Amino acid sequence: MLQSIQMPRVFMMREKGNDIALSDPDPRWSAEAVMQFYAHTYPMLTTAKTIGPEIKDDTVQYRFETSMGTKG
Repeated sequence: MLQSIQMPRVFMMREKGNDIALSDPDPRWSAEAVMQFYAHTYPMLTTAKTIGPEIKDDTVQYRFETSMGTKG
C-alpha cells in the first residue's frame, strides 16, 4: 500500500555567520508569510528573499537570504 505523508517545513537563515533553523508556525502559510512572521524577531528578514524549497534530511527546507551587510 502506498502511503503519503507531509514532510515538515524548516526555514533556514544565517545570522552573524551561524545558520539558524526556524520552525514552521503554520503549515498553511506561504514561505513569504512565514518570513514576515519572523521579521518581528529578525528585522533583517524585511529585505530578504526566499530560496527553495529543497528537500534535505526528510524536511522541506526554505532559505531566507538577505544582502544586508554585504559589499558590492
